[in-house]
Amino acid sequence: MLLSCTGLTKSFGDKLILDQVGFSIQEEDRVGLIGVNGAGKSTLLNLLTGRYEPDEGEIARGSGATIGYLEQNSGLETGRTILEEMLTVFAPLLKAEEKLRELEQEIAALSPGSALYETLAAEYAHRTAEFEAGDGYLIRVKISTVLNGMGFTEELYGRKIDSLSGGEKTRLAMAKLLLEQPSLLILDEPTNHLDFKTVMWLEGYLQSYRGALLIVSHDRYFLDRLVTRIWELEQRRLFDYPGNYTKYKQLKAERREAQQRAYDKQQAQIASMQEYAEKNIARASTSNSAKSRLHQLANMERIEKPFGEQKTPTFRFGTSTAPVKELLTVKNLRLAVGAGENRKVLADGITFQIRRNEKAAIIGANGIGKTTLLKSILGYLPQQGEISWGRGVTKSYYDQESGQMNPENTALEELWSRFTTMPEHQVRSLLGRVLITGDNCYKKVSVLSGGERARLGFAILMAEGRNTLILDEPTNHLDLASREELEQALKEYDGTLVFVSHDRYFLNAIPTKIIELDETGVSVYEGNFEDYLAAKEKEKARQAAQTPAVPVKPADKGESFYRSKQQRSEEAKRRKRLAELEQLTEELDKRVMQLEIQISDPENASDYQLLQDLCADLEEARAAHDAALEEWLELSES
Repeated sequence: MLLSCTGLTKSFGDKLILDQVGFSIQEEDRVGLIGVNGAGKSTLLNLLTGRYEPDEGEIARGSGATIGYLEQNSGLETGRTILEEMLTVFAPLLKAEEKLRELEQEIAALSPGSALYETLAAEYAHRTAEFEAGDGYLIRVKISTVLNGMGFTEELYGRKIDSLSGGEKTRLAMAKLLLEQPSLLILDEPTNHLDFKTVMWLEGYLQSYRGALLIVSHDRYFLDRLVTRIWELEQRRLFDYPGNYTKYKQLKAERREAQQRAYDKQQAQIASMQEYAEKNIARASTSNSAKSRLHQLANMERIEKPFGEQKTPTFRFGTSTAPVKELLTVKNLRLAVGAGENRKVLADGITFQIRRNEKAAIIGANGIGKTTLLKSILGYLPQQGEISWGRGVTKSYYDQESGQMNPENTALEELWSRFTTMPEHQVRSLLGRVLITGDNCYKKVSVLSGGERARLGFAILMAEGRNTLILDEPTNHLDLASREELEQALKEYDGTLVFVSHDRYFLNAIPTKIIELDETGVSVYEGNFEDYLAAKEKEKARQAAQTPAVPVKPADKGESFYRSKQQRSEEAKRRKRLAELEQLTEELDKRVMQLEIQISDPENASDYQLLQDLCADLEEARAAHDAALEEWLELSES
């Protein structure tokens, strides 16, 4: 057992946050922690990490258990470079390596056969075994693997941490935490601000993590891929469901239904017993029987009434007119930002088409220009290329940053100012559907929470009733229940959708087409995110099988054949070199082991020259082994 909690209770002032919460975490558990905003997730994490003390209850940690908790900018020394910061994780091993080098020099300077010589040789053998057990020779390989996976290429290793952006510091803090490998790794929204490539690498890394995981996330796809149980904080209590997020939804519905049936049955029984007692308590012949019923009622263990369903917004997007079939055509669009010397081209040669009623998702790496693409097709940004909207298209735009809202308006004013002929009761009703009620209607846009601003944005879209919705990261700022309500509304929407999203669960549920954006243009895939992944795997398989590219026209035959032949040659060289490196590292492993055995052999302790030569050979073999491993890693990832 890594950690156990019993009877945890925590309040802030007169507000009770957690009430008699209990659970345990075993080695290699995979737990997803969910709950609405304000349910107490952060409070629970702070209790587990010792930042808060419980008002009641106990937290017991297993002997030797270590807890790692990801926080933004957590534990980073800004004066260090990226590599220097990562090396601090392995400080004990690096110090042990320094000691080994010192011992090698001391042994080389001693006369063979002396008592000190033999003592140091034995110490050297012991320390070497400990160093190897801690994977001391793989320090830089581990650092390279994690940093590359988290988006830090080798060219960035020398950058100072204080020159990084907030998002880069968060990714670096996560990389450091992964290298530390605590026995319980707690991650709070780890996929925020990560692109697909990094998120999928992180998933793969965590799937083979040798400790327990406790993950707070709104990324349902991430939870489905990683966790084996869901803990939900609801009404100050914690409920435990075996399985991933999709299984949790099924089990929770079944639990609520079963509890409601049991509650209704018991309430009917209670009513019947009370009615009998009231009618018969005064009669001498039935008084004892009535008293017995009352005694049973007094001692009955009451079934708790199921919690009411969480209030969720009600989204419904309608259309008034239908556009032509060929809704949007984009040809040879160049995306650029800035002006003059600061102008930077993000992507070029963008060509695609959207037809009526399609639901198209735009994906791509962070910074590639997805939001810029949306604003360009809407005409908000001037770009080179052709953008043509069909006849009868009416468009609504959802901006994740709420940039089109007046921050000085109240929520009521923001909606009403756009639809001045709408009666006030209708405006309030629309706000009520997105859970902006009471005094919240009079909050300024600038002080609304991220979730409230998002819901206000969707209220505006519902009132507009356009036949084409352009959405930029629509699920950002929404809790899990609101995301699912939005998904259902967009599935039922009979218009056309063009949207940007990093939410892979959402990307599985909504789109009929995936448009992947990169520097050279776009690639279009029919279907949802799973279909996109399957198509990408097929592309990789074709490349691995070295299938020649099909020439577009006869004049390109020679060139296409040449490129394909060159690619096959380069791939063959890569595979050959990988095989050579695998064999080389295996041989060097054996060589290092042999040299260590010879150095620690008492029979060699008296041979000064031999020992000196063996130490030099060992250092050379280790360096060659590390170099071969690093080259193998680079080739494997290319």
